This record gives sequence, structure tokens and C-alpha cells, in this order.
Amino acid sequence: MKIHTTNYFDTFIETAEDSKVSQGTKPPSKDKKTVAEMQYELISKNPYKYTSDDVLFQVFADRNDLTKSEYEKAREDFFSKGQACFRASPLSKTYGFGIHNNHNGKIAIFGMETDEYLKFLKDPKIKKVKAMKSAR
Repeated sequence: MKIHTTNYFDTFIETAEDSKVSQGTKPPSKDKKTVAEMQYELISKNPYKYTSDDVLFQVFADRNDLTKSEYEKAREDFFSKGQACFRASPLSKTYGFGIHNNHNGKIAIFGMETDEYLKFLKDPKIKKVKAMKSAR
């Protein structure tokens, strides 16, 4: 079985060109946590601890109430199909965050108004990709 990955290395995902915010904005809390809120919490509290695959799977597992004993098989099944990467994440499309993937594929988020965000844009050693636009 082919295993797909969403991980990038030494890459910065810029916010979408049609983002309606001018700075990184924490996703609003809802009764049932949204994908954006879950991704934001995992990454903002643990910068460079997880890969994009780790975060996407953890959000999937939490939303589907999986037990730890189900993780291994569920993760295999989850990545046997291609998954949307963080270029399609609401964090980069809607909420104004750039996502840095370091040389180990671990990720951290930076608001588009921050000095760090600008440093990544100017760094010639880091590949830049844009988040997907919200409107087609």
C-alpha cells in the first residue's frame, strides 16, 4: 500500500493572496472545535514538535474519537489516500498564518504581521509556496 505524505522540508507556506485578515488571527471558539481551532492549538502550543502529517492525523483522530490503540491502523488508512496539505489549511487560507516547515519537516505558525514571517519571505534558502486561494 502506498503511503502519502503532506510534509514539506525547508519550506514556508505563505498566507493566501485572498485572505481577508491583515494579521495572524486565532480561530474563533465554537461549541464543537473546528479543524482550524484544533490545528491552531496543536501547533501554537508545540512549535516545531510535530510534522504536518502528525497534526493532520491528530485532528482527524480527535474528531473521530479514536483511541490510542486504534491510531497505528487508522494512520495507515488515513495516509493510504492523498490528504490536503497545509496549503489548504484554514490557518494559511483564512486566519493569516504562514507555516514554516523546518529541515526535519516540523512545523510552526507565524502571523503575517510578524518579523519572523518577513524573515522567512526574505530567506533565499527557504522554498516559498502560497496557500491556496479561498475563491476559485
